[in-house]
Amino acid sequence: MTNRIETVVLDSQGVSAWISQDRGVLAMLRSFHTMAADLVVCSNTIVEVAHARVNTPRLNWILSQVKVEAVTEQAARAAAALLKQAGLHGHKYAIDATVAEMALRQPGPVAVLTSDVDDMAKLCGTRVRLVGI
Repeated sequence: MTNRIETVVLDSQGVSAWISQDRGVLAMLRSFHTMAADLVVCSNTIVEVAHARVNTPRLNWILSQVKVEAVTEQAARAAAALLKQAGLHGHKYAIDATVAEMALRQPGPVAVLTSDVDDMAKLCGTRVRLVGI
């Protein structure tokens, strides 16, 4: 990562990869740590990654290492506007939209670690750096 990043947003796949200690994601997180970037997770992401087989103690530890942003009514309305602008439906893209909205209001430059680069590009445009995982 050569460009300075102020904030790193992790989507559900980013958090899941951190939980499973994926070497590539851990290397990226170390790189962002050396930049003193803030790590941020949308509260909806917690719902998305929580399931019967998740390592709950590890998830809880990870959540203690990041800033968790709530989805407020104002954030939900802004996410709905992003969906409308992108021509996407909330039934399928609601969580992605809340993550995108949250990423767009973080101190920049912002990077989003995501497995949904195409969908996030539709929602964020070029205002954030998308890092595929």
